[in-house]
Amino acid sequence: MHEIVVRGAEQVAGFTFNTQTLYMTWIVMALVILMAWLATRSLKLVPTGWQNVMEMAIESLEEQAGVMMGKRGSFFAPFIVSLFLFLIVSNWLGLIPGFSSPTNDLNTTLGLALLVIVMVHVLGLYYKGGHYIGHFFQPFKVFVIINAVEEIAKPITLACRLFGNILAGEILLHILVQLLPIGVNAVPSVVWLAFSIFIGAVQAFIFTMLSMAYLGNAVKAEGEE
Repeated sequence: MHEIVVRGAEQVAGFTFNTQTLYMTWIVMALVILMAWLATRSLKLVPTGWQNVMEMAIESLEEQAGVMMGKRGSFFAPFIVSLFLFLIVSNWLGLIPGFSSPTNDLNTTLGLALLVIVMVHVLGLYYKGGHYIGHFFQPFKVFVIINAVEEIAKPITLACRLFGNILAGEILLHILVQLLPIGVNAVPSVVWLAFSIFIGAVQAFIFTMLSMAYLGNAVKAEGEE
């Protein structure tokens, strides 16, 4: 039986913590570290097995980082790879009975989105200085209002898209298992599980690509396409 675990809440120094989300996040971090260890414990010149899978994923993301972020993309590639691995493991964790995805909690997705957007503005100021601030007033000064609204919307849309898709997938899988008779629910549950795995990978990819696009606007050198 697949069941969605209800999160506990704890009060610490006046703050409320979703302990279930924290536990699941720690599990995801441990799994990502384990994946990295398994891929690098016995490195081979001609990769095989898990090393080959990880190298293909990392090389693909590094290539995308170079395309979307320019010559500085390689510097930020470790962050991009780590973000993608964290997201895809988080999205898939909730498909295991007794576990829940950290990304089905808006606190997690909004935190990740805010991290990316804060990095965008800090790096934009670091690399481009006053020119970065100036682009908010282009093509006319009045456009600063529209550009400001767009910047506010970025973390909200990033967070809500990921949160909504992952939460909906877990709820629907739970409903299928609970409502359909045993035996009858096997086929639709397996089909929906496969679809949820696909959606989890797609949502991790979309979040990562959008993050690279936003970061690219901030870190690309002048004249880079």
